[in-house]
Formats: sequence, C-alpha cells, structure tokens
Amino acid sequence: MAQITASLVKELRERTGAGMMDCKKALQQTDGNIEAAIDYLRENGIAKAAKKADRIAAEGLSYIEVKGNKAVILEINSETDFVAKNDKFQALVATVVKAIAEAKPATMEEALAVKVGDKTIEELILEGTTVIGEKLSLRRFEVLTKADGDAFGEYLHMGGRIGVLTVIEGSDDSVAAKDVAMHVAAINPRYVSREDVSEEDYKHEEKIQTEIALNEGKPANIVEKMIKGRMNKYLAEISLTEQAFVKNPDQTVAEFVASKGGKVKTFVRYEVGEGMEKRQDNFADEVAAQMGK
Repeated sequence: MAQITASLVKELRERTGAGMMDCKKALQQTDGNIEAAIDYLRENGIAKAAKKADRIAAEGLSYIEVKGNKAVILEINSETDFVAKNDKFQALVATVVKAIAEAKPATMEEALAVKVGDKTIEELILEGTTVIGEKLSLRRFEVLTKADGDAFGEYLHMGGRIGVLTVIEGSDDSVAAKDVAMHVAAINPRYVSREDVSEEDYKHEEKIQTEIALNEGKPANIVEKMIKGRMNKYLAEISLTEQAFVKNPDQTVAEFVASKGGKVKTFVRYEVGEGMEKRQDNFADEVAAQMGK
C-alpha cells in the first residue's frame, strides 16, 4: 500500500473540502490515488465536487489577436502576478500573439521557431526572462478560422486572467459572439454540445452517479431511471448550447445565438494556470455584472 503522507491528505482536503479523517480513509481505500480518492468521496456523499487547490503555481496572461478570418488565443506564463502586470511582459505577450497570428503555426515547435525580426519567439521569451528576472514560457496557443459570414467573439476577463475566443457560424454579429464568449468565461462549459461529450467522460460520471444512488439506498429497479435523469441534467450542465444564457436565463445559449441567425461552432477558454494547482474562483457573478445583467 502506498504511503499516505500529510501533504497528500492536505491536497485532498483543499480539493474537496472534506474532513481530514475522511480524506485519509479515502486515500487508504484508493492506495494513495488522489483522483480515485476524489471519486470515492463523491460516491459516498462526502464531497459534492472536486475543488482546485488553493496554491497558485502559475501566473501570466491569456491574450487574443484577430487577423481577418484567423484568430489566435494564447497563454504566456510568468512566476508572479506582479510580473504579469509589468509593461515589458505585456508588450512581449502582444508581440508574440501578433507573430503567431501572422505565421499561423500548427505546433508549439513551429510557434517557438517563428521569426520576429532577427529573433525567434523562443529567443524573445528567453531574452524576456533575462530582462524581467522571472522564468517566462509560452504555455499554449490555438489558431481558429472562420468564414466570411461568421463571427469571432473575443473576451479577456480581468485583463487576461481568463481569455475566451468563440466562433459563431451563419451570423457576422460580433457583439453576440462576444456575449457568448463572456458566458463561457463565467460558466466554463466543457463542450459545445452534448454530442461532443467523450464516452470516457460520460461513463466516468455515470459510474459516480450510480454509486451515489446505490449508497442512498435506492432500490436497484429505480436506480436506472434515476441515473438517466441525472445524466441528462449533467450533459445539459456541461454543454454550452444547453446552458441558460447568463445575460438572459430564460433562453439557452443556442436559442440566443439562433435569434441572431447563427449557431455556435466552437470555443476556446484559457484560464491562466489552470491544471497547475491554481485556485479556481467563481467568476459568474462578476462577468454577469459586466454584461449588465
């Protein structure tokens, strides 16, 4: 059996909000596998959902550049928030995103090799590290395309703490596309529609919901019906098109976009440091307020 360390218990407590003894037991039951322990706590009603750890391990900015029918969203990291607000760092981010928008690289290797004057992006970032005094890195980027009659929606929350880029097809209403981008920033959907949900994700949640129902003592003959209803709700919650639109909860996002003559094609949402033990705050109220709700 794996050694259950105090730091492992602490991390599980931070991510789930469960008590110390419950976390220790969950880790013992799952041989120290923290992701399996989170599922164990959820299945037993001890933790309703996994939370991000409180420690912030990465700072920086997300940024967007639109050039005709091409658009780029990227994230560049720094070690501290202080540097992320630095004029030199922000100028570097703007330079890099413009270069990527122009070159349209397909891979990170190609992006780092893009020339800006007589230097590559990789060399510019290394130079920035030396000048600014913190390690800087281009973490990720994505290039999206649209047709002439489509629209890009761009939104940067808190100056780039969250960046969202959407593509609405069939309508060139960029204001509506931006509204959808703001919704994505606030609600954080995982997929465009339920048809996009991976089988792995579906089966994983279905297993958890089944265990929850059984642990509630529900008869096996009604568990199946319960699971069907719960999974339908789950799919609606994680799919952008079925979510209640932040600006008008009486319509779904799909209905809002359809009222503008279009439909959601895709979106990209970057939250600085996500997946790097970065705290996940709830931005819904703040973004909704900015939309005039």
